[in-house]
Amino acid sequence: MQQIQIKTATKSYPVYIGHGALKMLGEILKKDSGSYTTIMVITDETVAQLHLPYFRKQAGLESLVEKIVPAGEKAKTFDIYYDCLSSALENKLDRKSLIISFGGGAVGDLAGFVAATYMRGIRFIQIPTTILAHDSAVGGKVAINHPFGKNMIGAFHQPEAVVYDLDFINSLPEKEVRSGFAEVIKHSLISDKNFYNWLTSEIDSLDNIDDKQLLEFLTKCIQIKGSVVAEDERETGIRAYLNFGHTLGHAIEAESGYGKVTHGEAVTIGMVFALQLSKALLGLSFNIEEFKSWLNSLGYKTSMPAGLSADRLISRMKQDKKAVSETVRFVLLEEVGSPILAEVQGDVLLENLKIFEEEGESFD
Repeated sequence: MQQIQIKTATKSYPVYIGHGALKMLGEILKKDSGSYTTIMVITDETVAQLHLPYFRKQAGLESLVEKIVPAGEKAKTFDIYYDCLSSALENKLDRKSLIISFGGGAVGDLAGFVAATYMRGIRFIQIPTTILAHDSAVGGKVAINHPFGKNMIGAFHQPEAVVYDLDFINSLPEKEVRSGFAEVIKHSLISDKNFYNWLTSEIDSLDNIDDKQLLEFLTKCIQIKGSVVAEDERETGIRAYLNFGHTLGHAIEAESGYGKVTHGEAVTIGMVFALQLSKALLGLSFNIEEFKSWLNSLGYKTSMPAGLSADRLISRMKQDKKAVSETVRFVLLEEVGSPILAEVQGDVLLENLKIFEEEGESFD
């Protein structure tokens, strides 16, 4: 098991990562047993069915409030958020209560936002169960979606701890593994050419990732995320680099309808486009075709989903959190490991989107 300490301007907390790491939750709760009046776990329908009995056993709690929400992005709505707040009030949670997020990235975003806003903020712990959540569980960004954009309603609220038990990864369907691994690729491209080269040489299939590889790349990604958050907790500078591929990716998710294209699938397409934009605007030296071939071998689509309008996507991107006065801001690469934040004018964006669509075959 690995332990990584995340240090921000407002809080320092541990991330426990490894097979069987959930046992650490029981130790954390036992150690702090006198400081929590009520503990509420928020999980989704899929995780509850697969893992909630095991969670109860490991947590060792006699009394636990359980709130089960829909799986995936359907959990990140105003109605579900309101329902979670109502359950907290009905069960008399107070300012000394604890919320535990048990699930993937969507549940973590929702539960964290509930914790951030309930009685002006109470403590919470992240228990991620997916590869994707290695990114969202660390760093304190919590949010729900709005029909106009993803994660537009949110807060910064750091957890007390993150307990990442890799045993849960074994139950993930291939689609979820692929969605999560996209964020691993992102971390490598923005931070470390050697890490990127290691991924492309070591990972030739998402069906046979071994335990050593899994622990190695997830630990590396959390360390990368931790170092960025330590320097820029509230995204006033370099933390924006973590959004590489997300500007177009979020627009694809929203325009397609949340949940129809997974977050990782959308971000992958966004990364390919950002690399092509980097090549066009910054002269990036990078073999994009070789990159796309590797992605395709892992089961990713690298072209735009069918039926999406370039004008509509640009409109979505102008509503992105990074946009300023409707000027779209993209994370681009000068080279692998050297990201920058660039403002891209609408006409330039439209021209490059059309080229991107023409070069790739859209998929259904």
